[in-house]
Amino acid sequence: MNISEEEIRKITFEAISELGERATPEAVKEIVRKRVESASGSETKFLKSDTSSGRVILTSFGLNHPGIVAGVTKALGESNCDIQDLTQKLMGDFFTMIMVIDITESPKDLKEIQEAMNKVAEELKIKIYLQHEDVFKFMHRI
Repeated sequence: MNISEEEIRKITFEAISELGERATPEAVKEIVRKRVESASGSETKFLKSDTSSGRVILTSFGLNHPGIVAGVTKALGESNCDIQDLTQKLMGDFFTMIMVIDITESPKDLKEIQEAMNKVAEELKIKIYLQHEDVFKFMHRI
C-alpha cells in the first residue's frame, strides 16, 4: 500500500496537534514515520517500495578537525553505499556536510547504516543524521 502525499500531510498535522508545544521537527518526523510504516505494513515495504528512490540524505556538523570526511566516507564505503552528491562548508571552526547517498546496493538496511553512522559520529565527536529522501521530500512539502 502506497501512502499519498495528502495522507502524509494529514498524519503530519495530527502529529503536530498531538505533540503541541513538544512538536519538534524530530518528534513529528518520528510519529509520521511510525504511522506511515504501520499503514504500509512494514518499514522495509515503505523504504524499498516501487516509488522509493533508495536514497538517503546525510547531514553532519560539529567542530572541524582532520579526518571527518574520511571517517564518514570510509564507513559508507564499507556499507557499499554510493555517494551521489556531497557538499561541505567550513564556517570558522565549524564543519557542515550534506550528502545524498544511494543505499540500494547496500547489504545493510537504513537502520543498520544509521547505527554505523552513530558510531562514526561518536568517534569523531560530531553529529550525523540520516533521513530517507522520500520522507525528507514529504516532510518539506508540507
